Amino acid sequence: MNIVIIDGQGGQLGAQLVKEITARCQNVDLTAIGTNAVATAAMLKAGAKNVATGENPVVVACRKADIIIGPVGIVIADSLLGEVTEKMALAIGRADAVRVLIPMNKCENIVAGVPNLNTGALIADAVAKVNNIVTNACTS
Repeated sequence: MNIVIIDGQGGQLGAQLVKEITARCQNVDLTAIGTNAVATAAMLKAGAKNVATGENPVVVACRKADIIIGPVGIVIADSLLGEVTEKMALAIGRADAVRVLIPMNKCENIVAGVPNLNTGALIADAVAKVNNIVTNACTS
């Protein structure tokens, strides 16, 4: 199971995802990609073994991903204060992967119908969904 975490800005969401997924999901290949070097460094420090930075790593990793996880802005060009390029958003959107998008109501992207939960609750729900996908894939 190939899991790709994509995050930008300070990478704190991605770092928390790396910690939780590596703790709960065994036998997965996890790749963490930052839209900038700070985000990548945060995910590396959190324990990600495979890390990269920038547009092309996002494009390449999405080709091989079974699950892509990150803030909802990763599928919106120019989001995360302009860090997500059109090529990134397109690669993520076209990927033959399950996308687990965390509804961060920030950076001028607001998801209607979603309660404004704290980051911890959002991450717990996202990790539970990833764990469920991984578990079902391994038992199928």
